[in-house]
Amino acid sequence: MIAVGCKKDDGPAPKTTYSLKVKDILGVTGTVTFTQTTSTTTTIDISVTNAPSGIHPASLCINSAVEDGPAVILLNPVDATGKSSTIITTMNYTQLIAYDGYIKVIKSSNEPNVILARGDIGGNVITTTNKTYTLSSIGAFGVSGTALFEKRVNGTTLVTVSLTGTITGEVYPASINLGSIASVGGGPVVLLLNNVDGTTGKSYTNIQKLDSGIDITYDNWLVYDGYINIYQTPVNLANIICHGNIGSN
Repeated sequence: MIAVGCKKDDGPAPKTTYSLKVKDILGVTGTVTFTQTTSTTTTIDISVTNAPSGIHPASLCINSAVEDGPAVILLNPVDATGKSSTIITTMNYTQLIAYDGYIKVIKSSNEPNVILARGDIGGNVITTTNKTYTLSSIGAFGVSGTALFEKRVNGTTLVTVSLTGTITGEVYPASINLGSIASVGGGPVVLLLNNVDGTTGKSYTNIQKLDSGIDITYDNWLVYDGYINIYQTPVNLANIICHGNIGSN
């Protein structure tokens, strides 16, 4: 008699897929999938659609996409079919799906500043938990809008300021201050946000710490004693043109 053994089916390999969003060339989209190949290796597969012809370098970078950051792993470039596959041995699957990073695909080595698509990975992925605050116009400036606080998987925060009434080509500084908008004399600045682009009316800031170096999470912001100021120009910070309470206020 011959004994025949059957190999135990452990099921499909663990995998996680993230979205890649358009940046500088409209219509480009894609995905990146992390698949655990072994306990020490991971395959990173990129799929991009509507990209221009040619070979497009790709990389895994540190920080979130809105912060930008240097490449820590150079991936195989996206080829003419819109595909790229790279086996990673420097970080395992568990480390990668918790990593403070993002994937970036650029147009070419000669045009590294033209980003076709990018997307947050790991701990930087945006959850569905968010809070929107109203920013009201002051005086006759006619600028108003909202501040959207979004929670990332790692508990940090993406703040998106969206304004209407801004002037194309202008830049509007923004800050989070201690206290409320009713504070006599105004509260001190605890965090400088990225400037609002007058052309788009948008500003994106990833927040992990206050300017003092103190860690702050999304949950902390929900109860924070603070408010947001939008200023007229970088050289005229005395003129607050828009503001709104946040957190416990």
